[in-house]
Amino acid sequence: MTRSESARRPALAVFRRTVRQVLRRRGALSEADGAVPPGTTVFAEIPAVANLDPEFLDALRRAAKDAADDGVEFRVNSGWRSPAYQNQLRRKAIAKYGSEQEAARWVATADQSAHVLGNAIDLGPFEATAWLSEHGAAYGLCQIYRNEPWHYELRPEAVLQGCPPMYADPSQDPRLQR
Repeated sequence: MTRSESARRPALAVFRRTVRQVLRRRGALSEADGAVPPGTTVFAEIPAVANLDPEFLDALRRAAKDAADDGVEFRVNSGWRSPAYQNQLRRKAIAKYGSEQEAARWVATADQSAHVLGNAIDLGPFEATAWLSEHGAAYGLCQIYRNEPWHYELRPEAVLQGCPPMYADPSQDPRLQR
């Protein structure tokens, strides 16, 4: 490496960091916030997957391997999210649904979200969620909300007892009540 190349390297790092900060201020989120590129699987090493609870991630990966034997691939639509990402989703939901009350049926606040804690994942395609609907309890993976067939969380007791009854939507979840 030449002297000029080594001098540019720190400047490039500062430039990239500055660009990320500007984009974040403008509302653009990156993989560091939990944004998920298309085609991401539960085996990816990006923050949205790697920042999931380790037991949860292990269960997801075991299930994904078994689903693959049945010709089904789990694709991650959303996993761990930064509070900034969750807040952005909440603002968009309020704008879309017209009120905080209606938005609460679809998106939790950052201080209540299982995604921010690394305890929830949104998966697709339909074949993956159909497979999990049938087999997920064996791994402790349960659909939590009837209105979100893509949203799964770890419930270890489900391995022996089956998944608990679903809530109609997040607004009915006592964990999210203030």
